[in-house]
Amino acid sequence: MPSHSAEETSVDQDRTVVRPTDQDEVAAAGSELFGGRAGRWARLGDGPLTPVRVVALVMIGMFALGMVQKIPCYEWAWFRGATSQYTHACYSDIPHLFLGRGFADGLVPYFDRLSGDMQYLEYPVLTGVFMQVASWLTLTPDNDPIQQREQMYWMVNAGMLMVCAVVIAVCTVRTQRRRPWDGLLVALAPAFALTATINWDLLAVALTAAAMLMWSRGRALAFGVLIGLATAAKLYPVLLLGPLLVLCWRAARWRAFGTALLGAGAAWLVVNLPVMVLAPEGWRKFYTFSQERPIDFGSFWLVITQRTGKPIDVETVNTASVVLMVVFCAGIAGLALSAARRPRFAQLAFLVVAAFVLTNKVYSPQYVLWLIPLAVLARPRWRDFLIWQACEVMYFLGIWFYLAYTSDGDKHQGLPQEGYQVAIALHLLGTLYLCALVVRDVLRPEGDPVRADGADDPAGGVLDGAPDAFVLASEAPVPGPPAVTGPQVERDAAPTRDG
Repeated sequence: MPSHSAEETSVDQDRTVVRPTDQDEVAAAGSELFGGRAGRWARLGDGPLTPVRVVALVMIGMFALGMVQKIPCYEWAWFRGATSQYTHACYSDIPHLFLGRGFADGLVPYFDRLSGDMQYLEYPVLTGVFMQVASWLTLTPDNDPIQQREQMYWMVNAGMLMVCAVVIAVCTVRTQRRRPWDGLLVALAPAFALTATINWDLLAVALTAAAMLMWSRGRALAFGVLIGLATAAKLYPVLLLGPLLVLCWRAARWRAFGTALLGAGAAWLVVNLPVMVLAPEGWRKFYTFSQERPIDFGSFWLVITQRTGKPIDVETVNTASVVLMVVFCAGIAGLALSAARRPRFAQLAFLVVAAFVLTNKVYSPQYVLWLIPLAVLARPRWRDFLIWQACEVMYFLGIWFYLAYTSDGDKHQGLPQEGYQVAIALHLLGTLYLCALVVRDVLRPEGDPVRADGADDPAGGVLDGAPDAFVLASEAPVPGPPAVTGPQVERDAAPTRDG
């Protein structure tokens, strides 16, 4: 067969890439800032500025802007009373826990007992390892002022978290191959930049994003290992195994799911077992703290207690939260098994993590990081994504101004309780709005932006293009979607990936 010329190959590749400016009015309008929509003969990704590189550079730039936003705290507000860090909306746990969790004193997490109310580090093991490595890299003499050591610790952590942020952006670009520019939604998300260095959540988010990439390539074992590691850093990634179980059930891809489950369990045990055996009391602290933690900021439970003036017992809230989560998950499973067309993995992954966020007894502002990459994969529409992000930014400002109002004595500079309840409501409504759109796309797949060009499930790995084997709403198995052409055919045809 005659080989294609370089020009013909480039044009063919361009035609396989979905251009957001051709499908999305908001993206098209925004492109006017950079010269307008790409022309018919534009060769996207031909030069050095490929989508991966562009998105990675944008992510680094936005992350740097998020660090700049923390300058008032870095220079003085973290160290001169609580109120200033709230009025400047630049609070971070990182410098405070350097001293508060014994890293400044050289204590070993989980093994050495802390002074004060918190006797052991209350984070999962892999996050504790991340914190400890950052402490080792904080190369300041022990006799330096504690302020300088805390500043350096935050800077070291920020550098490590920036690497995680770039991993998240790159993995999002590569997960749905024909939609690489959707990664810009992650890189430009304002809530991402504002919350990236509040805590260490980006470690778990990066591992989860890498896991989604591996599943999209049909690598079930790698997906499971990464999900297990992510769960060793934060609890929420284990939730993704639920939607995967339901989808593999519907498509009869049991081998792939079993491989993923075994990989996840093994990876989690490898990280946790040494600490579990050698320091059981310290290892348990994360789990006991999660159970004993009272109703906290950001949850609808807090709005109920504030509006009624009646406290709710912690055990009651724990039980009610679990029941609500089970109800939501049952609904998501029913949706997945009864929809006329099998939902995409990213859609259900977003819904189940959003359900956890909505029913939990606490919503810290950085928890939005859990949802951003999944939201981009589930519904890459700029208008809806930005509406949700606007709600999250309002919540980000609301919690800090509320804390400023309650921590400055009689001055009351900030947001009163009623205003903070409005901020919580905006966060809840924004998340529910995005969930409703994803559910609508499941029920009406012709409106799903990812499936608009005939694709099935680009992030679905062995599920992509697979026929259904079990459907609740039908007496007989529903045929799979029409065969697709291009790289997906080769991936689907591989006999070792059929599960």
